[in-house]
Amino acid sequence: MISEWLARVGSAIPRGFSRHYILTLLKEKPMTGKEIIDKATAQTEGRWKPSPGLIYPLLGRLLDDGLVMENEGGKYSITKKGLAIINDLESLNGVIHKQLDAMLRVGTIGKAVATDLVDRVITIGNVISANADIMSRDDRNKYRQFLLSELKKLDEQEKGREEKGHKIE
Repeated sequence: MISEWLARVGSAIPRGFSRHYILTLLKEKPMTGKEIIDKATAQTEGRWKPSPGLIYPLLGRLLDDGLVMENEGGKYSITKKGLAIINDLESLNGVIHKQLDAMLRVGTIGKAVATDLVDRVITIGNVISANADIMSRDDRNKYRQFLLSELKKLDEQEKGREEKGHKIE
């Protein structure tokens, strides 16, 4: 999925993406900074090669924020706080994917809107990811509730169209 996304956006990595990416990798298993760089390069088939000048200072900030910890041997692992942030973002991601699926089913116009929305959502998601540690749980819950209410509206509209006999493509 990351390779497909990078193919669309080219080499421009949105602000906050690296932070989210590192936390996601560390959720899978502890890694060194070099392993993170190598994994990013391999996953993107060389389209994104994060430099040590990006990764190591970012790991330092994640350490300072209490989102990761450094183990013996120089490997970093995600903390409970970091895991909570990633889990919240993954929940939001699930809601967003459901919304996009619904829009894609409404045909060409929905597909164009969805494509534009994907770009916007990625940007918003990365901003949230970059600032999630300074957002209160209440703020994150409010945002989650907003997204869930929007998804419910889409589901209700889709159900109404189906009941009226409109075919959803």
